[in-house]
Amino acid sequence: MKILALDSSGLVASAAIVEDDVLIAEYTTDYKKTHSQTLLPMLDEIRQMIDLDLHTIDAIAISAGPGSFTGLRIGAATAKGLALKKPLVAVPTVDALAYNLYGTEGLICPLMDARRNQVYTGIYEFCKEEIPEKESSEHQLVMHSIKEQCAIAVDELVEELNRLGREVIFLGDGVPVYREQILQKLKVPCSFAPAANNRQRAASVASLGAVYYAHGRTVTAAEHEPEYLRKSQAEREREEQEKAAKEAQA
Repeated sequence: MKILALDSSGLVASAAIVEDDVLIAEYTTDYKKTHSQTLLPMLDEIRQMIDLDLHTIDAIAISAGPGSFTGLRIGAATAKGLALKKPLVAVPTVDALAYNLYGTEGLICPLMDARRNQVYTGIYEFCKEEIPEKESSEHQLVMHSIKEQCAIAVDELVEELNRLGREVIFLGDGVPVYREQILQKLKVPCSFAPAANNRQRAASVASLGAVYYAHGRTVTAAEHEPEYLRKSQAEREREEQEKAAKEAQA
């Protein structure tokens, strides 16, 4: 099975091709360019480098949100614009981030900066499960959500981690923003993922997308909509202005 994966949910732009559990190609950048400038050229570079016929793709996995409103829309438009008529796998952004740390013991807590002292986050762990068709002692690791992805205040997240009382590893672009605040209030052992796997990667979107695909979790390109979790800044500002106008009239 061959999966094309795209992630433009944050500052990182990433594209990857995974075939039968083998990462064939991945192109990831974290630089001061818009995803509208980078995503399609990256994909074209991969296509030329590995002589890829896009029609041989079985499915497209897309980081579905939360994240940058503009970035998510660009990723969705790119996936839809390929016009391959292939099933689309919408992979939650925070889930895919956690999947970067496949096999990690303890808790995994991705942090995406959502501004206003909030983060997009979730709490995950990997658990061993027997493979039913295998007679040997072989196990598979399955990622479970202790807390599904959400937008939450940093202090509230720390309180929840303290209640769980387990060692945790953090990753994501929210780490440099809230690291000191977390360390001041966190009461459980913690660590922070290194540069190799602390940001969005399309390879993880593809790997988790393959799992979802096997369980039939696909949509058509026309059906896919990004999952924002929060209203955009423009929407919030408009609501605040309307509220202020009503209060002035009262």
